[in-house]
Amino acid sequence: MSNPASPPAAGVLDHGPDLTFPPGFLWGAATAAYQIEGAAAEGGRTASIWDTFSHTDGRTVAGHTGDVACDHYHRMPSDVRLMADLGLKSYRFSVSWPRVQPGGSGAANAEGLDFYRRLVDELLAHDIEPWLTLYHWDLPQPLEEVGGWPARDTADRFADYAQLVADALGDRVRYWTTLNEPWCSAFLGYGSGVHAPGRSNGADAVRAGHHLMLGHGLAVQALRTSRPDAQLGITVNLYPVTPATDAPGDVDAARRIDALANRFFLDPVLRGSYPADLKADLREVTDFGHVRDGDLQIISTPLDLVGVNYYSRHVVAAPVEGAEPEKSWRARSCWPGSEDVRFVTRGVPVTDMDWEIDAPGLVETLERVHHDYTDLPLYVTENGSAFVDTMVDGRVDDADRLAYFDAHLRASHAAISSGVPLKGYFAWSLMDNFEWAWGYTKRFGMIYVDYDSQRRIPKSSARWYAEVIRRNGLAAQ
Repeated sequence: MSNPASPPAAGVLDHGPDLTFPPGFLWGAATAAYQIEGAAAEGGRTASIWDTFSHTDGRTVAGHTGDVACDHYHRMPSDVRLMADLGLKSYRFSVSWPRVQPGGSGAANAEGLDFYRRLVDELLAHDIEPWLTLYHWDLPQPLEEVGGWPARDTADRFADYAQLVADALGDRVRYWTTLNEPWCSAFLGYGSGVHAPGRSNGADAVRAGHHLMLGHGLAVQALRTSRPDAQLGITVNLYPVTPATDAPGDVDAARRIDALANRFFLDPVLRGSYPADLKADLREVTDFGHVRDGDLQIISTPLDLVGVNYYSRHVVAAPVEGAEPEKSWRARSCWPGSEDVRFVTRGVPVTDMDWEIDAPGLVETLERVHHDYTDLPLYVTENGSAFVDTMVDGRVDDADRLAYFDAHLRASHAAISSGVPLKGYFAWSLMDNFEWAWGYTKRFGMIYVDYDSQRRIPKSSARWYAEVIRRNGLAAQ
């Protein structure tokens, strides 16, 4: 955890002269299957937890669903041409588990795999490196009905699914991510319930987190056996956690949130253990009896890389003395065992998600992972911002998003200059899409999507990013 004293001003970095990135730096953009594909009931695909969740009244803004999304399933070739026009060197996409393996078990769905074969072939034909994520939150609904991620068997089912995908695509895909942001899957899906499947139980959330990591380890072992040359990793969403003041209560609040947000996953995956203080914090939530002998050895199976998703910083404070969280909030918190910690704002600029903009926090996060955990290559596998975009005369001038990318790419360069082995950066997101419980009300894309016509319009940030890729660096400011 960072020193709480005087964090850098949000978004402020020394720009200096032209900044050139190392040769071979992997410039990319990212998406997720349920957010863009649509074709929810086509090609043999069956329901995921997000289909069920989004079709349940009150779960998403205005009842929005991913049934059509960006219609990428039908528009994939033209979308890849857009990627090529931007000069992308890599495209990070996720495979829809219920499209490839309907029901979450048994034989592969040939038609579903064929879609991803065509996608990979199209990418390679345009000299774009495929970067495949096996799981971006779309658990097959039948697996949820027999327990979901809190059930141990789901980890084994995930490893089986990973093997099916590797058998079909492993000869052409070099980079593999097992899980995307397991914190969100576990603590938003099973803790607060604001994400699918919408369950609210702290003990379930902790078990889900463990079994997600167990599934990750089992999948890595399966992939390593069948595809020894593959580059294997996991993507975790990380936050610098800063105490609001130097007061002991605030410092301890930051320790607790850091344990749940960051160390819950980093320590088992990269050290083969759970932090002792985390287990103590959760003693009233779980006794960790779901952790079996050998689990942590599987979870910490050696990797080739680590993906870091970065968006913002958490600033936290001690509970108000004598105050007790409302029972409803305690029952629906994504911070089990620390429900009463307060998250505070600093009055700095925020995105349309109300997330504080803090580019120096990316440097801090990357340096922490490198210095405290691993010498493995690191990749920023997601980084981006939602803002309100307006189309005027067929153009979208998203100056705020462009500035966000610029600041965070300068932060990425600063991390490299400090010795961090950062090898690539993936902008989130390639295009506007279904933003989970927010539906279509939040836009993260570099490419504007008119959802009525499905017309794609590159924003100013897309044209700017194309120039960054072309020159492999940033101009002086």
